[in-house]
Amino acid sequence: MSVVVSMSRQGVSPWGAKARHDGNVPAPAHRSADHQRVPGARAIVADMLPGFSRKLAAMLSAGLPIVASLNALERQAHQVSFKSLIVQIRKGIENGAALSEALKRFPSVFDELYTNLVRAGESGGHLAETMSRLACLLEASAKLRRKVKGAMVYPVVVLCIALAITTGMILFIVPVFADMFASFRHALPTPTLFLLKVSNFLRQFLPLVAGALVIGVVAFRKWRRTPAGAYALDRFILKLPVFGDLTRKVASARFARTFGQLIHSGVPILTALEIASGATGNKVAARVVLDAMAVVERGDPLSSAMLNQTVFDPMLLDMLQAGEKTGKIDEMMTFTADYFDDEVNTTLDGLTALLEPILMVLLGAVIGGIVVCMFLPIFKLPTMMG
Repeated sequence: MSVVVSMSRQGVSPWGAKARHDGNVPAPAHRSADHQRVPGARAIVADMLPGFSRKLAAMLSAGLPIVASLNALERQAHQVSFKSLIVQIRKGIENGAALSEALKRFPSVFDELYTNLVRAGESGGHLAETMSRLACLLEASAKLRRKVKGAMVYPVVVLCIALAITTGMILFIVPVFADMFASFRHALPTPTLFLLKVSNFLRQFLPLVAGALVIGVVAFRKWRRTPAGAYALDRFILKLPVFGDLTRKVASARFARTFGQLIHSGVPILTALEIASGATGNKVAARVVLDAMAVVERGDPLSSAMLNQTVFDPMLLDMLQAGEKTGKIDEMMTFTADYFDDEVNTTLDGLTALLEPILMVLLGAVIGGIVVCMFLPIFKLPTMMG
């Protein structure tokens, strides 16, 4: 079930599309010095940023100045690091910085998508509407993330329980039967002999087995964090029978919602594509979008640039083409994102309902198999004695 869980932010260039295509624009040395670390940034993004955006949008819509709005949000904040973050943003604005510039100092909380939308809202004079759209975007993303995590809880718990019960039976119960079977003068059934050998092996080499498992998990996690490893894992996920299609729908929903919001806010299409590529949650999908940028830069439509790819759902391309013809890409992308969100929810509900009986049967088969292997010699005891 780790298939669709690639929900973390993926890095995109902080210089946008312009820096990506212009090798003569070096990054200033002081740029990274302006960025400040925020303790608990991941929790802030997941739990507090949607509410912060929604409240700020409501206050700005009511005509409250930005500094007064931040003062009110500071009083409402209970988490220490988040309160400190709001204070620093407010001080930056009081010192003459725009809201987007104040937010840009904290990229671990306000990513490029967030700051670009805020900047577009400031330029167009509709910051309150932009903050409301950002809140909707963050809430939809959080809802999808909670849905995926909720679908993972049951199978993970059942598998952990099955593993714990199986290991306990092999280490503590099987040896009791092994001592009893030692007095038998006839050969034991093959399944029982195999189980006894597994039990002896684990009892003798349990530290080595546990150490190998820990090393394997750590090595896998490090490999997954490398660009090549992350790309290979995401490509493998897309090839899986059921979960690959689910991953395509999740990536399509994220791309459509992000790209539509950026286009609606007036962000240039190349910048919007680069930011939206990092919001897909899949390295293969991100590469498809980045490759399409070169075609769009030559003047071709985005729908034709993504025509031959197999990562995104075909419906996304049809709606994108329709949006290009009607000039309503943002509306088409928002509709598409809502549609895929519903599809993902339906698929996850059905998958969860299907996994429950399968896991219960698997759990019963493993534990029942061990019990049968242990009692098989007892069932055959009259024949062996005869």
